[in-house]
Amino acid sequence: MADIHINIGSNQNRKHNISGAISALQLVFSEVVLSSLFESPAEGFEGDDFYNVGVNASTDMSIVDVLGILKDIEKQYGRDRTQPKFSSREIDLDLVFFDDIIDTNNNLPRDDILKYAFVLAPLAQLNPNIFHPLENQSYHQLWHAFQINNTFELTQYNVEIITQ
Repeated sequence: MADIHINIGSNQNRKHNISGAISALQLVFSEVVLSSLFESPAEGFEGDDFYNVGVNASTDMSIVDVLGILKDIEKQYGRDRTQPKFSSREIDLDLVFFDDIIDTNNNLPRDDILKYAFVLAPLAQLNPNIFHPLENQSYHQLWHAFQINNTFELTQYNVEIITQ
């Protein structure tokens, strides 16, 4: 079984889309654990604020199969892949890590970990003692350094506000 981390984001119909994506993930993966809910402004474009949730899970599927499942869930919740990278989203599911595998073809571990608070904060919350396989630092250490070295807006809520 592989341990995986998925980041779910949405800035359109946020509660509905994220709670639906969580339910879909719970049907497919085992040992699903959710981070807090994080709200942040859109980055790289003008748009509504995003909600993001980190999800830890276990799977015996391959990386390619997991990525296929995530794309299917995105499609189910109205993701339009023809839109620009930096644009509003009904739903976005990103595979952030798959065990400690380094796979540049599938962007694992995801390079967004080191760029965005909304990816790193939930990852560090759920996996504080796991080490980034390229940075040789724990996610807790990376989050601590990120907070010192970056300016960002991030509000944390109990995830139950969207899962009830």
